[in-house]
Amino acid sequence: MRSPDPRISLVIPVLNEARNLEVVLPSLPEVHQVILVDGHSVDDSVEVAKRCLPDIEVVTQTRGGKGNALACGFARVTGDVVVMFDADGSAAPEEIPLFAKTLVAGADFAKGSRFTSGGGSDDITVLRKAGNAVLNGFTNLLLRTRFTDLCYGYNAFWSDIIPAFGLPPTELGGESGRQWGDGFEVETLINCRIALAGLKIREVPSFERDRMFGTSNLDTFRDGIRVLRVILREYSRSWRAGRRQRERALPGPDTVVES
Repeated sequence: MRSPDPRISLVIPVLNEARNLEVVLPSLPEVHQVILVDGHSVDDSVEVAKRCLPDIEVVTQTRGGKGNALACGFARVTGDVVVMFDADGSAAPEEIPLFAKTLVAGADFAKGSRFTSGGGSDDITVLRKAGNAVLNGFTNLLLRTRFTDLCYGYNAFWSDIIPAFGLPPTELGGESGRQWGDGFEVETLINCRIALAGLKIREVPSFERDRMFGTSNLDTFRDGIRVLRVILREYSRSWRAGRRQRERALPGPDTVVES
């Protein structure tokens, strides 16, 4: 039974974000749990986080990439609702209650969108916006979804649906053992699998702010190709699963079919 007053767990992937954390962490609302997943930062991100938020839970991710960081964080969640929250200052903390309200109202997955009424962005470039539109339309065509902002990473969901994501296991260590789904493609992977699982998705208008300090690890072309591969792989996986289901439904050679 899902709670009408859910405990919220924030999962925050971090890689050298000390200056941003000094501003972001004190601005967070009071929640059940804040999990910082450190990607082997070489600055003092962890020390800053502990100083700003003494009760924060710090996890060191087992491989590289945002996907692995999120998976490591999800494994530590104890709350009813999980919010994926970026550490660079682009995510608005005041939107967290709206995400939670959307879930309590009946959604399984609250999908942040910069391109629905009430959303927007100070950070997205013309190139990234165009690429997102193409990938978005392609996904909606193949998977029969109605996403308006496929690649946006500010999302929330009930913790009981984490198994539906099918993310790579976290216990495989070593950068050389990096798995499919460990990188920035993870957000698209999660979105596709939630949709294909038939879970209820509702979009939430969200405004993306400029990154405050430092530079993004996102590579528009490299990560765009990885996102495209996710869409094609998930479509193929869904098609194969549907074919197997149809084959099981066919009558066997000894089956009597009544007319």
